[in-house]
Amino acid sequence: MSAEPQTETREHALELWRQMRRIRLFEEKCAELYSAQKIRGFLHLYIGEEAVAVGTLQAITADDAIVAAYREHGHALVRGVPMPALMAELYGKAEGCSGGRGGSMHFFDAKRRFYGGYAIVAGGLPVAVGLALADKLRGLSRVTACYFGDGSIAEGEFHESMNLASLWQLPVLFICENNFYAMGTALDRHQAQLDLVLKARGYGVAAQSVDGMDVRAVERAAREAADRVRQGKAPFFLECKTYRFRAHSMYDPELYREKSEVEAWKKRDPVLTYAASLRQSGVLDADTERNLEQSLSRELDDAVRFAEQGTWEPETSLTRFVHAEKEAPQ
Repeated sequence: MSAEPQTETREHALELWRQMRRIRLFEEKCAELYSAQKIRGFLHLYIGEEAVAVGTLQAITADDAIVAAYREHGHALVRGVPMPALMAELYGKAEGCSGGRGGSMHFFDAKRRFYGGYAIVAGGLPVAVGLALADKLRGLSRVTACYFGDGSIAEGEFHESMNLASLWQLPVLFICENNFYAMGTALDRHQAQLDLVLKARGYGVAAQSVDGMDVRAVERAAREAADRVRQGKAPFFLECKTYRFRAHSMYDPELYREKSEVEAWKKRDPVLTYAASLRQSGVLDADTERNLEQSLSRELDDAVRFAEQGTWEPETSLTRFVHAEKEAPQ
């Protein structure tokens, strides 16, 4: 069973806001550091989509597995991967969660059952199906949460994974983060059927759509979905309709959508609107907000300092991990 819902407590309400705000600050710092050339390679920001990771992961226990795509900073943070290890990974330092070899798109932490970070579109779906199959064969009551974007729906891996998960009744919670753009291609320009829930139901997979800008709605839907997967031992497809406020990546000139569209979505900013609702209800007062902001700021400063002081991997070890290493003789 998933953890008991705590949405009615003040502490839980504040924790939802704290986690979303934490992701937002981390991402904004990433953009700043990328512009300063501290972070190299690709960088895909999650700003605007925070309610999805925060809401859904309330339903996932430490024993469950997570497979994400390449916009996965927020998922890793909520999962509990330490911020310094994530920042060091972005810097390419050996102290990073993937040893500095993966960068932004390949966060990984096996200890916390966080299995990526996949740069290839839809590449994580077959991995999630494999993890769920292993759990089923071993008789374990676990859920594998698999995150992917609407662009993955057009890939063969999506259809193969949905078919096998349904055929073998595997405990996978498929979470589609539908931000309406596959890189620079709008959803209605790459999908003949815009109701993505129907895609899952076509494979006999139960499915639901939820407002991905509302963290409470996402949490409720995710808890119900995860419980169905856990109890029914069958897959579930949860579509979270959301929106990214930044370009697809730092290299993207963003010529495929009007600025007015982005500004209209920003009025539904999940971090700001949720904070406003908490202030209105008296849950979030000025002192609490100031203390939380200061705490998050200190954590972020410490993470950057840790990355700055990290070490580069020696050249002598550059060929490690190209092939699986033999275990030392016992």
